[in-house]
Amino acid sequence: MDVEPSFAIIGALIGVPARANILSALMDGRAQTATELAFHSGVSAQTASSHLAKLTDAKLLVAERHGRHRYYRLASPAVAEAIEPLTNLVAHRPVPARRKSKALEELRTARMCYDHLAGGLGVALTDALLAQGHLVPAGRDFRVTAEGERFLARVGLDLKAVRAQRRIFARQCLDWSERRPHLGGALGAAFAARCLAGKWIRRAPEGRKVVMTPAGRDAFARLLPGFAD
Repeated sequence: MDVEPSFAIIGALIGVPARANILSALMDGRAQTATELAFHSGVSAQTASSHLAKLTDAKLLVAERHGRHRYYRLASPAVAEAIEPLTNLVAHRPVPARRKSKALEELRTARMCYDHLAGGLGVALTDALLAQGHLVPAGRDFRVTAEGERFLARVGLDLKAVRAQRRIFARQCLDWSERRPHLGGALGAAFAARCLAGKWIRRAPEGRKVVMTPAGRDAFARLLPGFAD
């Protein structure tokens, strides 16, 4: 089971803009090199290495060596879910206002929160699952109803395999742009993977941006009558 990181630790580390930018850059679930993360954070490679060491020591990141390169990624989905609500509270690398506005709007519309769907699309799908009675709130998590189990099986998810994962099953992950929960945890990741496999959504080559395809709009409208994008 994931160990949830301390908000105090995250708060202390994320208070430095360069570190916040590093964490934000890794929220798409992809591993990146120190050079790439230095670019995203707007600091020198040497400074980035210092920040990466602190984040790794705090167990927010893990490093893996592949050939000549060392890659960094978030230590676990639990780290991503703890960081997501703080994303809009931290300073980011300055970018031109027009580009920033467009990029921010795209992220608000649909994005990946590590390995599950977030933004307007993620929240709309979660709302539809709730409205159809497939999910119900259960403390900090969601519970899948009997009808929900049948629905998810029709969608193509193996709930037994999803539940067997060593992580939280269905987390209510607070969405920083919508200020309401989207579906996280192992179930959120499995649902996002199914959407990608079905070509209902597609990811941008870089970053967290996600686009809903025409096939996805049709599939969501058919499967979830309460869905409104």
